[in-house]
Amino acid sequence: MKDVTIKITDRNGTKHDIVAPTDMAMNLMEVVRSYELAPEGTIGVCGGMAMCASCQCYILSDTELPIKQDEEDAMLSEAFYVKQNSRLGCQIPITPNLHGLEVELAPES
Repeated sequence: MKDVTIKITDRNGTKHDIVAPTDMAMNLMEVVRSYELAPEGTIGVCGGMAMCASCQCYILSDTELPIKQDEEDAMLSEAFYVKQNSRLGCQIPITPNLHGLEVELAPES
């Protein structure tokens, strides 16, 4: 499988069914940017280095994700609007097991 379908709710509450490639080494933050689901300059500000939390999202499905690393944990401990299901989109690579993932973008801080 080269593409997965992901459901993304943007910051305005609009739901999008997105087709994301698994063969381009992209992460969730990059997919959001490429589909322009957040205004330019409001997501992925640090370039995907887990240093800004602008790509924070809430995981709404039971999809298995990579384990949260220390850098992501540290950034989320300093971010606004953090919930139990918060993750940084830049730390979630697009792989075949993400098919059916449902996320909501966190409010802009």
